[in-house]
Amino acid sequence: MTEITTSNQGQTLVLRLNRPEKMNAITRDMYAGLATQLNQAAENPDIRCVLITSEGDHFTAGNDIRDFMSNPPTEGDSGVAKFLGSLLEFPKPLLAAVKGNAIGVGTTMLLHCDVVVASPSANFSMPFTSLGLVPEAGSTKLFPDLVGYQRAAKIFMTGESFGADEALEMGLIAEIYADAEGKALSIAEKIAQQPPKAILNTKALMKAGSHDAVSAVMLAEFQLFALALQSEEAADAFMKFMSMKGK
Repeated sequence: MTEITTSNQGQTLVLRLNRPEKMNAITRDMYAGLATQLNQAAENPDIRCVLITSEGDHFTAGNDIRDFMSNPPTEGDSGVAKFLGSLLEFPKPLLAAVKGNAIGVGTTMLLHCDVVVASPSANFSMPFTSLGLVPEAGSTKLFPDLVGYQRAAKIFMTGESFGADEALEMGLIAEIYADAEGKALSIAEKIAQQPPKAILNTKALMKAGSHDAVSAVMLAEFQLFALALQSEEAADAFMKFMSMKGK
């Protein structure tokens, strides 16, 4: 059973995180697989939209910590870097359906999505500083731009989580719906019925004002993230995290 499954629903490609026994924690191979699928979908004229969703009760626990510690993504060609780059450059409508926990990259990737539907159970968190790290995926620009500096600083610097109602109010998600995946698919179907060039051009125009700035921020984040991974501060935070999980 692959940890990233794919299916086609009409002209929508569904990418499903399929590691429910680990709360869909993402490994380097999963990142690489997601990047490959997004890059191929970008070039496939039969695919109008992509939906990222998950199996089980949670969207994702973020990075698989054991895999992360044994294979830290310190190089620009790592699976993580490729996935984040594919999110930034993806030209077609990108949707997500979120339920349960969306931790770390599970929240930051949503900042690149065009439409996110969350279930009432959705819970979002970006505990990077708690692990001695810095945020990634361009989130240090995208999140303050979305919610304001003060609110973003409080969330980033405390590592506190927030629920679906707050995510809707701040604009991180478009809608709360019990069947988040079904609702997201219905939205994707409506988008897929629109003239495709008009959709591509509309997204390009909406993203044009921030694209280069986000790209530069992502590079700076990655460099600092790689340095932080090698720090004693991060090592201590990771060991504390692993010991708490073991209890």
